[in-house]
Amino acid sequence: MFPISDDNPRRSNPIVTWSIIGVCVLVFFWQLSLGANASRVAFYEYGMIPARLFGTADLQANTAAVPAWFTVFTSMFMHGGWMHLGSNMLFLWIFGDNVEDSMGHVRYLAFYLVCGIAAAFAQALVNPDSIVPMVGASGAISGVLGAYVLLHPHATVRTVIFFGFFFTIVYLPALIVLGLWLLLQLVSGFLSSAGEPGVAFWAHVGGFVAGMVLVPFFKKSNVPLFQPSHHRPFQVERRRGPWG
Repeated sequence: MFPISDDNPRRSNPIVTWSIIGVCVLVFFWQLSLGANASRVAFYEYGMIPARLFGTADLQANTAAVPAWFTVFTSMFMHGGWMHLGSNMLFLWIFGDNVEDSMGHVRYLAFYLVCGIAAAFAQALVNPDSIVPMVGASGAISGVLGAYVLLHPHATVRTVIFFGFFFTIVYLPALIVLGLWLLLQLVSGFLSSAGEPGVAFWAHVGGFVAGMVLVPFFKKSNVPLFQPSHHRPFQVERRRGPWG
């Protein structure tokens, strides 16, 4: 199940969302320009390493580009590959504009960064001795998803559901799409090994929970939670095979 758009019109230009996407893309091209070996070094210099953040391992000699606490921020704008970047930016593009509308540009930026911090610590606390760098915007974006599900739980999300080589495009309530996404993160987090490289599932969970908790404090006072949808909650668009 993969969301590709929602039915919520935006009321203003989401300049912060666009800017975050732009910065992430520019940073990714900078990573590519370094070459494979130097790019791996950059992960250790600018990625969030729990053992370095908490001081449980002496990694300073190889990771002194920025202070350990600052990697909580720099790690949010780095990505491990095209798929990692593309999926994160797609989710931010779909859901970020409406959350930015609900908060205003400045508060939205603060909200995004705070959710990213919460996500980083959620992952780090699972295994504080890990020396595996964590990079990616997904923790902060998970906070945006958590806010969206409380602001627009009934908004319909255009979603692709795959059945082997075939797929169906359906419209589902955001509560179902994002609720299932959160459930997948929880299950994957419990099944994964915290000390091995891979997807930072607990960062996703931590960011999502932070977004749900913080949205009442960051949204504009005239913006209600649990806004209704004016569209049908479920609709099948069409089914396609692998060649269209």
